[in-house]
Amino acid sequence: MIFTCQKIFVLVCIILFSQANHAHALSLLDAYEAALMHDPIYRSAFHENEAGQQAEAIGLASLLPNLSITHTQSKNTGTRELSGAAGAAGAQSLNFDSQVSSLTLRQPLINMEAVANYRQGKAQADSNRAKFNGRSQQLVVRLVEAYVETLLAQDHVKLAEKQRDSLEELKRVNERMLQKGEGTTTDVLETQSKHAIAQARVIEANDELEGAQLKLGSIVGHKITQLDRLSDMFSSRSIQLQDYDNWYALALERNAEIVTQRHAVTSGKEEIRKNHAGHAPRVDLVASLTRNKAGSFVTANQDVHLATVGVEVNIPLYAGGRVNALTAQAKANHARAEADLDAMTDKVLVELRKQYNLLLSGVKRIESLELAVKSAELLVEATQKSIRGGIRINLNLLDAQQQLHTARRDLAEARYNYMLAYLRLQLAAGTLVLDDLRNIASYFITQN
Repeated sequence: MIFTCQKIFVLVCIILFSQANHAHALSLLDAYEAALMHDPIYRSAFHENEAGQQAEAIGLASLLPNLSITHTQSKNTGTRELSGAAGAAGAQSLNFDSQVSSLTLRQPLINMEAVANYRQGKAQADSNRAKFNGRSQQLVVRLVEAYVETLLAQDHVKLAEKQRDSLEELKRVNERMLQKGEGTTTDVLETQSKHAIAQARVIEANDELEGAQLKLGSIVGHKITQLDRLSDMFSSRSIQLQDYDNWYALALERNAEIVTQRHAVTSGKEEIRKNHAGHAPRVDLVASLTRNKAGSFVTANQDVHLATVGVEVNIPLYAGGRVNALTAQAKANHARAEADLDAMTDKVLVELRKQYNLLLSGVKRIESLELAVKSAELLVEATQKSIRGGIRINLNLLDAQQQLHTARRDLAEARYNYMLAYLRLQLAAGTLVLDDLRNIASYFITQN
């Protein structure tokens, strides 16, 4: 099928328009998929783990056979002095080309340093794997934090605008009353001052929103315009909490930071063994195939083929105290790693208890704010009826609407904090998985 230039132009416009529409609405799961591709912290952790996984292979290499080929080719020029039986002397010219090729196999048989090095490499690979798992879980928490921070910043802008509009209406009322002789200049000036402050708060709130959008944009890799909103269907009762003792046991077993540090302790223990092995003998199986063609002046006219196999024993005697010093250093570093593990465990358990308590108290806070929102909605309805009856004025409605918006913002913030506490609790316990994010994302809906 052949397209005309006009049709192609229309098709391109439709595609670009469709992409632009998709760019305006970013769901939580879409943001997560984008973060996996663009977040620099996560990408750094990914490549760090990729490099760290090679530590085990590097350690294993010292236990496997080492096969190498060497070849030397040279041109030799010289003289050799000869002395006869009767004391006669003479000089013989030596000009020859030499070639020496050798294939050598070396297989460690007893090498305690290589064994410790392999075990250390395995511990380091496990440590990097646990660290990356923790960074992956942290990405979920960082993303949701930035997402809800942007939503809250949008609410702050709306609230600041409501306050500004309310004071602007109050300023007009005061000015009309002053013209009628029923108001005072002081009231007008006071209202003008508050209105100017409210206008400054609107500017501040917009700056806060822009900063939050940039923060989220740096994670997902593109500009943020519109996000999904939290549905009113969200209920704190929908999240079932286990007993704290269960969370405690899970954190000790599965928390990524604790597991990472635990592997670091194991690595430190192997470092002690590796350095102490400097006193141990080493036994290698060595085999070689050598072709020596005029390798020296003694064999200038000879072509020698030689195969050898044997055992090489290396017994260290004295290295200037280096082995003892390295071992003592490794022991000190191992003790430090153990202390760091204790400190990390305490830190994780404090965070675990903190988030667990926030979840418990968050339920009551959300219920209280839900009642506050309902009361504010009734106040707005009552104020609208009073305005129609001539009892209230438009300023009272603006105040009631501002109170409603404040209550809704506080409720949304409490719900966001509850969800974040749940994710942070899962992070501290080491049990945060993608299904937890999907569960949270299910409570967000696309804005109209």
